[in-house]
Amino acid sequence: MTTTLQSIIRDAALAPEGKLKIDWVQAHMPVLNRIREEFERDQPFKGLRVAISLHLEAKTAYLAKVVKAGGAEVVITGSNPLSTQDDVCAALAEEGITVFAKYNPDAAEYKDLLVKTLETKPDLIIDDGGDLVTILHSERRDLLPQIRGGAEETTTGILRLKAMEKDGSLQFPMVAVNDAFCKYLFDNRYGTGQSVWDGINRTTNLVVAGKTVVVNGYGWCGKGVAMRAKGLGANVVVTEVDAIRAVEAYMDGFTVLSMADAAKVGEFYVTVTGNKDVIRGEHIANMKDGAILSNAGHFDVEVNLVELAEMSVSKRTVRRNIEEYLLKDGRKIYVIAEGRLVNLAAGDGHPAEIMDMTFALQAMSLRYVNENYKEMGKQVIKVPYHLDEQVARTKLESLGISIDTLSAEQKAYLESWAAH
Repeated sequence: MTTTLQSIIRDAALAPEGKLKIDWVQAHMPVLNRIREEFERDQPFKGLRVAISLHLEAKTAYLAKVVKAGGAEVVITGSNPLSTQDDVCAALAEEGITVFAKYNPDAAEYKDLLVKTLETKPDLIIDDGGDLVTILHSERRDLLPQIRGGAEETTTGILRLKAMEKDGSLQFPMVAVNDAFCKYLFDNRYGTGQSVWDGINRTTNLVVAGKTVVVNGYGWCGKGVAMRAKGLGANVVVTEVDAIRAVEAYMDGFTVLSMADAAKVGEFYVTVTGNKDVIRGEHIANMKDGAILSNAGHFDVEVNLVELAEMSVSKRTVRRNIEEYLLKDGRKIYVIAEGRLVNLAAGDGHPAEIMDMTFALQAMSLRYVNENYKEMGKQVIKVPYHLDEQVARTKLESLGISIDTLSAEQKAYLESWAAH
């Protein structure tokens, strides 16, 4: 089914810079390297087309190359207009992967690139935030019959998929990669924790130690952001709507407040809930002069920028990726990366070693879907535990770490209900 498709990228001359980035992450992704060897041998995607929508930077690019090594024709686009790296796009296009992506396209062009990706009629998809799935199930239902299934990367995407499954809209199986142990325990916690502060620190060039950081949401991503803020010397406040998570944050040593009260004390704010309007005008009205707002959730809806703009008399860019809103009372509020994903729109995303595990799960889950989609039904599927464990074991091997194995007698002991 191989055809010649013309990539849509910013500048093909940037390819050498992008290749260096991809080579760097490849050298630090041993789990994915092992899977690439398996794919090259087995050719699990031979004759198929795979569409990928992820944050298009070097680590994602290497995942695309691994899928291609498995025999697929790969078409890739970005999942956020500010996280796409033009040099990486150019490098991928040079290596025979079709790329429909540019850094910072306007809203119409961004949507058009997503649609063009789907118009190549893929058999399998890897999605981030559910954008491809949503388009397929709304305006391009004519493309649904071709789709065997796919895998979803994020909490936000899985929330959308489960809503579709619940009302009977979902038309093919999707594996919930975000819910796998090797995803949320490491990617969501350690990856988000580090990359969010990488993005904030390099963008603001301000000290965190001694400041009050408000983390909105204490899921696995929020836990990581709070943990790293504490490590940087911040006084950390957590806001939550879930009582159990709020107790957990309290017992982890953090101050727990309502957003109304947290708005009065924060200097840095990081929203990481997956919901909309977490920070609203009523909160901004009570914030300190110079408060810095950022978002680590998938969509740019967690900070209500419309209400912030209505409260302001002017807006200007004061540093790259920082906009200053001058309020009517003279206070200044700063927003990083237009309220988009701060770790990718203003940084390079998660460390390579972290994404190594996540993208290994993506690649293995895609193979699992392709081999089992006829029996899966139209639903959200958990990553099988044996795939999760395989990723963890391969990671340990790459680190030179050995662990113990239960003996037959120990297994029998654990499985027995009789008195011991």
